[in-house]
Amino acid sequence: MKGFVIGIVVLVALIAGYFAIVLNWNYSSGERAGWVQKFSRKGWICKTWEGELALVSLPGTTVEKFAFTVRDDAVAEQVNKVMGRRVSLHYEEKVGLPTSCFGETRHYVTRAVETPDIPLGPGVVLPGQPGTQPTAPAPSPPASPAASR
Repeated sequence: MKGFVIGIVVLVALIAGYFAIVLNWNYSSGERAGWVQKFSRKGWICKTWEGELALVSLPGTTVEKFAFTVRDDAVAEQVNKVMGRRVSLHYEEKVGLPTSCFGETRHYVTRAVETPDIPLGPGVVLPGQPGTQPTAPAPSPPASPAASR
């Protein structure tokens, strides 16, 4: 009986050690920039914030989506504040988590920062951005009479 109890204690310690390592170690970390297009709190028992970031590289190209998870409510509040604006998300990729109770994705966002809009092209602005006005193209200089001869 004593050996059985020791075996259970060792098994629980190994499982706890595994989770401690997996939750504190990052496979990768980085930044993604784009527009948060979907963000909601999900889960039956373990509630996490799940979202999608639309990554647009060039106008007219297919939008790539970056699925992410937020476990911290303070970070979720940051993401909610910048919803619909261009944002940079710092994430950590974690591998080896055995259940979806920790989140539906492997990418855990730890910080959200609003970034200035990048120009998509001359005179191109995104609709609904406060304070942005389309800029007219610069007028071309008048042709000199010597050039037309």
